[in-house]
Amino acid sequence: MSGAYDESASQEETTDSFWEVGNYKRSVKRIDDGHRLCNDLMNCIQERAKIEKAYAQQLTEWSKRWRQLVDKGPQYGTVERAWVAVMTEAEKVSDLHQDVKNHLINEDFEKVKNWQKDSYHKQMMGGFKETKEAEEGFKKAQKPWAKKLKELEAAKKSFHMACKEEKLASTREANSKGEASLTADQQKKLHEKVDKCKQDSQKAKEKYEKALDELSKCTPQYMESMEQVFDQCQDFEEKRLSFLREVLLDVKRHLNLTEDQSYATVYIDLERTITTASAQEDLKWFSNTHGPGMHMSWPQFEEYNPDLTHKISSREKTKKNSDGVMLTNVTTAVDHAQAVDRGSVSSYEKNQAYTGSTEWSDEDQTAPNSAGDTNGGANPFDDDEGKGVRVKALYDYDGQEQDELSFKAGDELTKLEDEDEQGWCKGRLDNDSVQTP
Repeated sequence: MSGAYDESASQEETTDSFWEVGNYKRSVKRIDDGHRLCNDLMNCIQERAKIEKAYAQQLTEWSKRWRQLVDKGPQYGTVERAWVAVMTEAEKVSDLHQDVKNHLINEDFEKVKNWQKDSYHKQMMGGFKETKEAEEGFKKAQKPWAKKLKELEAAKKSFHMACKEEKLASTREANSKGEASLTADQQKKLHEKVDKCKQDSQKAKEKYEKALDELSKCTPQYMESMEQVFDQCQDFEEKRLSFLREVLLDVKRHLNLTEDQSYATVYIDLERTITTASAQEDLKWFSNTHGPGMHMSWPQFEEYNPDLTHKISSREKTKKNSDGVMLTNVTTAVDHAQAVDRGSVSSYEKNQAYTGSTEWSDEDQTAPNSAGDTNGGANPFDDDEGKGVRVKALYDYDGQEQDELSFKAGDELTKLEDEDEQGWCKGRLDNDSVQTP
C-alpha cells in the first residue's frame, strides 16, 4: 500500500518551479558561474592578444625581408617607392596591432581581473562570501514555509491512507453480504470497521485541510522573503552583466582599427605614394642615368703635352695586360655600386651562374651571368688556345658593351683568367665568334 502511495506522490513532485524547496540553488550557482565566466573572459582576451602579437611580428618580418629584396632588386624610381610603400604600410599596421595587443592585456584584461577581485571574496573554508550569503538568505526565507509544507505532506499522506482503508472496508462489507458462511457477529464487525474508517478518514481530512490552510497563510510571507533574496542576486548579476557588456565594448573599440584615424592615414599615404608613381618619370630617369641621356666625353684631338702624366684606365690596363677580352664590363666605382644595389629580386638564386671548377662571382655581385665579348679585328683569344677552364652557361646573356660576349644557355665557354677585384673574368666562346657593334 505504502509503495503505491509513494509512487503517486513522486509523480506529483515533478515540477521544477523556483518556489519548490531547494530550487533556489540555481540562483546561488549563478554567482559561482559569474566568477568562472570572468576567468573565461580573461582567457578569451589573452588568446586574442597573442594572435595580435603574432600577426604584428609576422608583418614586421615580412616587411623587413621584402624591403631588402626590393632594395637590392632591379626596380627603380617612383614605382620602386610605391612598392616599398607597401612594406611601410605593413610596418605601421604592425605597430597598430601591437598597440591592440597592449590595450587588450594592459587595459581590458586587467579591468576584468580587478573587477572580479573586488566583486568576489573568497572565504577561508572555500567558496565565496557572496555565494554563502545568498544560500543562507534563501534557506532562512524558505525554512518556515518548508516546515509547513512538510506537515502538509504528512497530513495529505494520512488522509489518503485513511481513504484507502475506508474504501477497502466498504468493499469487504459489500462482498460479505452474499456469503452465507459469515455469522451475524462477523457482519457486525465488518460494519463497525467501515464506520471507524469513515471517522478516521474524516479526521484526517480535517487535519489535512488545516495544514493546507496554514501553509496558504504562510505562502505570501514566504514569497516576499524569497523575492527579496532573489532580487539581491539579480542586482549582483545585473552588475556583472553590465560590466561584461562594458568590457566587450572596450574590446571592440580596441580591435576596430577603422575607428583609429592613424589607421586610415596609413592607407591614405599608401594610395598617395602609389598613385604618384609615374612610368614616364621613371623612364626619363633611366634614360638619363643609364641610357642616351648620359654624359659622354667624346674623343677629341689632344696635343702632346710632356708635362702631363698619361694615365691608363682600368679598361686599357686590362686590354694591355692580356690578349684576352673581359667577360664583363669594367665599370666606374659609381656604376659598380649601382650594379650591386640593383640586382634582381630573384637573382640571388641565379647568382651561382655557371657550373664549373670555380664560381663566376661572389654573392654580392649582380648580373653574374654576364660575359665579355670582343669588338672588331682578329679574335684576341687565338693566342690562348688550350688554356683556361671549361664551363657551361646556365642562362642566356646579351652583351651590353663592346667587350662583352653574348651567349645562350648551354653554350660552352673557356674561362681564361680568374676573377678580378670586381668579380669579373675573361673567357672565350668555343666557336670563337665575336660580337661586333
